Amino acid sequence: MASQKLIFLLLSSLAIVQMALAGDPDIISDFIVPSNLSMVDGNFFTFTGMRALIGAAPPPAFKVLKASMVEFPALNGQSVSYAVLQFPSGTTNPPHTHPRSAELLFLIDGSLQVGFVDTTNKLFTQTLQAGDMFIFPKGLVHFQYNPDAQNPALAVSAFGSANAGTVSLPNTLFTTGIDDTILAKAFKTDAATIEALKAGLAPKP
Repeated sequence: MASQKLIFLLLSSLAIVQMALAGDPDIISDFIVPSNLSMVDGNFFTFTGMRALIGAAPPPAFKVLKASMVEFPALNGQSVSYAVLQFPSGTTNPPHTHPRSAELLFLIDGSLQVGFVDTTNKLFTQTLQAGDMFIFPKGLVHFQYNPDAQNPALAVSAFGSANAGTVSLPNTLFTTGIDDTILAKAFKTDAATIEALKAGLAPKP
């Protein structure tokens, strides 16, 4: 019985390690063709969604333009995706995580204050200038902020997954129906404060 328990523990440990190391699964073909397509050509491997950026005026609020497997199906199985981040003056990309990938950010224009918090609750921050790169480790809470009152910022982020996923902390905590009492106890405040936070995140009519 003891040996069976030991084997079970070893197998469980190996499974947990594999889950911790897992990213996009390897594929056994050159690429994956969606089931609704019988054949593909060069158009399948081309994404034109970023053309909207060329010559466009800066957005009035923080904006992300993604090229993940959702928008660009040819990325399925290729373990890569991109996002273009546009920061008008004084805007932020709120604290969030990417559960399936690290994020490598390249700042093209402007300046950004960036940071992440590790699993020991240590905060790592940096002020980036155009031409700088910064890595946000996989799964850790991180943010970006444009403190410049006059100039926008533009960045490109690369991910080691075709579907890195995004978990926004404000949205996850305050717009998903978690009971106010639980949140009030977690944040050591009162339900009225939680309601005010929720109201601030509610969609504007």
